[in-house]
Amino acid sequence: MAAGPVLVVGAGQAGISLVIALRELGDTSPVVLVGDEPETPYERPPLSKGYLRGEHDRASLHFRDPAWFAEQGIDLVTGDAVATIERDASGGHAVTASGRRLDFSRLALTTGATNRRLPVDGADLDGVHSVRTLADADRLAPELRGAERLVVVGGGFIGLEVAAGARALGASVAVVEATERLLGRAATTVLSDFVREAHERRGTRILLDATVTRLTGRHRVTGVELADGSTLPADVVVVGIGALPRTDLADQLGLDVGPLGIVVDEHARTSDGLSVAAGDCAVGPNPYGRGAPGPTRLESVPHATDQARAAAATLAGHPAAYATVPWFWSDQADLRLQMAGLPHGADHVVVRGDVAAERFSVLSYRHGLLLAVESVGSSGDYLAVKRALEKGMTIAAAAAADLAVPLKRLITPAQDTPPS
Repeated sequence: MAAGPVLVVGAGQAGISLVIALRELGDTSPVVLVGDEPETPYERPPLSKGYLRGEHDRASLHFRDPAWFAEQGIDLVTGDAVATIERDASGGHAVTASGRRLDFSRLALTTGATNRRLPVDGADLDGVHSVRTLADADRLAPELRGAERLVVVGGGFIGLEVAAGARALGASVAVVEATERLLGRAATTVLSDFVREAHERRGTRILLDATVTRLTGRHRVTGVELADGSTLPADVVVVGIGALPRTDLADQLGLDVGPLGIVVDEHARTSDGLSVAAGDCAVGPNPYGRGAPGPTRLESVPHATDQARAAAATLAGHPAAYATVPWFWSDQADLRLQMAGLPHGADHVVVRGDVAAERFSVLSYRHGLLLAVESVGSSGDYLAVKRALEKGMTIAAAAAADLAVPLKRLITPAQDTPPS
């Protein structure tokens, strides 16, 4: 890919990771990084956890101070969204909402995602929140610290993290999930069941297979009405029902866009063969080849960082396939969940440790091959499996449950795996 000025649209985790990687690769071309938020790029994970509880100040969230961008020759544009964009084989230009024209030779889309809105009456009442941006967290934090009754709509990671924090602050909390289990898109049933029971032990009410029909109240929310006719009283409601990739600029460019996002290959190239895309807005091949094949879209900091590095390598003319073991974490009050790999498509799981004692791991397998690990209070297991997956190795299912043997001693080449 030819050298020249780079435009990076989106200043979230993927955007900042991409520009850092470009400079680390020795690319000295001018870079413009555009974000629609007024903030310099910042970490998002604390927003649903410690930041809401007042344990992090704003300054600690920012990746770099403004001086760093100037030193690196990066023109950081904040609070101004790209509205239109055009390109051809030699480059193109974008125009922001304020009318600023940005010319480029190389283009990266790191536009992220936007939270799904709750499609019911009352969703726009005061006291109804979602969490994605620093501004969202700033609006929610003072209300959460004063809340007596919180209802969280959605049993995913963000919702459960907020729920755990609110319980720690003393609020009465209910979580409403429309499907049959928590974390249904990301976790095994073993972990889903554990998380439900762990939250219930800590005083949170969990309602599964429960559909929200409307939010009640005149100007401010007072309750959450369910399909069975019951109403949960609430003075604060947090909605966490998933996210939609932001693909409007990709559509303008005529790129291949699917339901999961902007389609990219293993080098983060889009369908025009010229642009790259990375992070929550992009969908590409399974990055490590185990588990479910086909298009994969992951929403996590490690994924956004690693895919952005692959995108930077492509822009710099040194393409390297994105082939990284996915890993995740979630802090829910005093619980730390750590996951590596993707359990989708597993036909067998091994539980290692004591679920009731909140110290265990779940290892997922398909045809005897290790796919993933989910650990609670067992960082050693998590690290052992993550390293095994990174080396293309496995752990025999028949031996994995034996706590007397550290998992790191059971790692073997994948082709030598004994039948389980």
